[in-house]
Amino acid sequence: MGSLFRSETMCLAQLFLQSGTAYECLSALGEKGLVQFRDLNQNVSSFQRKFVGEVKRCEELERILAYLVQEINRADIPLPEGDTSPPAPPLKQVLEMQEQLQKLEVELREVTKNKEKLRKNLLELIEYTHMLRVTRTFVKRNVEFEPTYEEFPALENDSLLDYSSMQRLGAKLGFVSGLISQGKVEAFEKMLWRVCKGYTILTYAELDEPLEDPETGEVIKWYVFLISFWGEQIGYKVKKICDCYHCHIYPYPNTAEERREIQEGLNTRIQDLYTVLHKTEDYLRQVLCKAAESVYSRVIQVKKMKAIYHMLNMCSFDVTNKCLIAEVWCPEADLHALRCALEEGSRESGATIPSFMNIIPTKETPPTLIRTNKFTEGFQNIVDAYGVGSYREVNPALFTIVTFPFLFAVMFGDFGHGFVMFLFALLLVLNENHPRLSQSQEIMRMFFNGRYILLLMGLFSVYTGLIYNDCFSKSVNLFGSGWNVSAMYGAAHAPSEREKMVLWNDSVVRHNRVLQLDPSIPGVFRGPYPLGIDPIWNLATNRLTFLNSFKMKMSVILGIIHMTFGVILGIFNHLHFRKKFNIYLVSIPELLFMLCIFGHLIFMIVYKWLLYSAETSRVAPSILIEFINMFLFPTSETNGLYPGQEHVQRLLLVVTALSVPVLFLGKPLFLLWLHNGRSCFGVSRSGYTLVRKDSEEEVSLLGSQDIEEGNHQMEDGCREVTCEEFNFGEILMTQVIHSIEYCLGCISNTASYLRLWALSLAHAQLSDVLWAMLMRVGLRVDTTYGVLLLLPVIALFAVLTIFILLIMEGLSAFLHAIRLH
Repeated sequence: MGSLFRSETMCLAQLFLQSGTAYECLSALGEKGLVQFRDLNQNVSSFQRKFVGEVKRCEELERILAYLVQEINRADIPLPEGDTSPPAPPLKQVLEMQEQLQKLEVELREVTKNKEKLRKNLLELIEYTHMLRVTRTFVKRNVEFEPTYEEFPALENDSLLDYSSMQRLGAKLGFVSGLISQGKVEAFEKMLWRVCKGYTILTYAELDEPLEDPETGEVIKWYVFLISFWGEQIGYKVKKICDCYHCHIYPYPNTAEERREIQEGLNTRIQDLYTVLHKTEDYLRQVLCKAAESVYSRVIQVKKMKAIYHMLNMCSFDVTNKCLIAEVWCPEADLHALRCALEEGSRESGATIPSFMNIIPTKETPPTLIRTNKFTEGFQNIVDAYGVGSYREVNPALFTIVTFPFLFAVMFGDFGHGFVMFLFALLLVLNENHPRLSQSQEIMRMFFNGRYILLLMGLFSVYTGLIYNDCFSKSVNLFGSGWNVSAMYGAAHAPSEREKMVLWNDSVVRHNRVLQLDPSIPGVFRGPYPLGIDPIWNLATNRLTFLNSFKMKMSVILGIIHMTFGVILGIFNHLHFRKKFNIYLVSIPELLFMLCIFGHLIFMIVYKWLLYSAETSRVAPSILIEFINMFLFPTSETNGLYPGQEHVQRLLLVVTALSVPVLFLGKPLFLLWLHNGRSCFGVSRSGYTLVRKDSEEEVSLLGSQDIEEGNHQMEDGCREVTCEEFNFGEILMTQVIHSIEYCLGCISNTASYLRLWALSLAHAQLSDVLWAMLMRVGLRVDTTYGVLLLLPVIALFAVLTIFILLIMEGLSAFLHAIRLH
């Protein structure tokens, strides 16, 4: 509790580590997470430090492990992640682990390279077989598919590309065949025509199935082409164009016999490559499976080893270079564990001279350490999102455990929705040890990490839902309504009483669509509902007006209490740091400014609730008008809420006006008076003091020993506030900015708390609309088809309730609750 209310008490310790035991000692310290190191080599670059070589070795190991993880993931091999975190490897095993990883990397790269080469050869041979199959149809094409030319009558019965026909033309014919991607065919054809001036014949056809590109591995559509040309110069140009368009060129057989031999050889080689490739993949998978068993633990070990060497680089050597000196911040409660860790590290290394520690006094501000558990971690993260508090300040996370889910529930008040959220969070809490939840996707993992926040948010929403009497937009009559309708009839009263009352009869009930209950009639209002809002308001036409008034005033009251509580927490900080002048000159004027204006507003709200009843409600004054008149000083007399209200309000305004200059000038003038050597009261502090960067009063330590409680404490405490450079202008400007921000913030933040009312109203109305558009329609259908229609209506209602009212509205209320904190 003490650690949660304030951060841990810290001390600065100096560690003396023998060179041979430093690694083991820091490993033991890191496993326990006891200390935070200070960098004693800030003026030395990272490349000139003692253990930079070891850090580079760790980075090399990280690179190898990253390559292994990449290959394992590529092979779809699951990585076994253990629950335990292995310690950093001993120095004796580091070289052995490095050799194993380097050998494994070389082997994997060689096997992978051979596999890729075999795969590329296989794809090329497959392309070659498809090319031979398709180009066979080009050469043996029948004459009926070819154009006939009158100028060559002797060739009309021969194929255009037959060798004997070309030889009778006396030309030297050449062929280029291969594959080209589908998107390049049109440009390729145009380029051939323009460059070769029509001295080529291009024939192409699309493959039936897409093939994998041997270079990129992408599966695309291919076209097989065959180019016939005359002359060596044309052939040279054709080959250049094919290279330009990245065509896959394969040798074209000259005869049918040669084509058949090539086809048979290709089939044999493809079968052999399939066999070799399968064996290579099996061997590669075996190697990766064996590596996957230990890669997770080795990644953690290398990270820890790298962290140890980073910490060793922060240490300094003594004059003999045989001992490392480190300075660490450590909680005072963990000093014994720190000594035990040093002894354990020395014992593991087998050193004859143990490492030891020494506590040293310091003037610096220690870091803030707040211990958390799985319950408080989520709330602490919300507070830390705005900034980590200074050392030994009051930790707001303790109070956020209550205020955050409560303010959320005020905006999300619905018994049914809160109960669903509570059940979901309870399911996560009960199964929190399940490994799939902690390793799930990002959104689900976010819900899992905030499971205890969701649990309290749902629980508080159940409470506020009972107060609002809202359960899926419907009221629940648990204790019976406090209103009696039968008392409005004339038969329930004596004849003498009927003349003074406006009662109902059969004619009034039959001819009026809206009936009004009069609580001043005896027996109509029998008392307030035991818990929350009376369920009869769910039937009233002025229900929204009544709830708006109630929730708006409740939001203002909660907001002012919340802001006042924050100022009171600041008083605890001033008392702890023995700066009582901040209480008198800052905190008390802030409370007076807040309470004299908005505290009086709360008083008027509560006073009106208690003083006026149903009989006197018509003559009750408006709180808004009375609050405005507090600042305008009207000339005409008003009734007011209570006798002497005008004098009380003027007194409160005078106190408010006097607190503003004290808030602006009190602290700067006091510090100036203190700087000039005057005696002071209540500012002493023993040990180290809180030092803030760019603070208006930087303080320093007087000496290594604590100041004793006594008469001289007052004199020494005055000197604490004096600093080396006292800048009155800076202090005054800082205080003026803080005061203006506070005064304006009191007004703007009070208005900002009205979002409690607005979000609660929006949630209730949206829930009501969803019920009216779905459930009411489904329940009004006749019994014949009602059951069949009701099931999908209920399913749709449940889906929309979860996604709109629980997730979207819940996220909106969650963000607004964060804003109010």
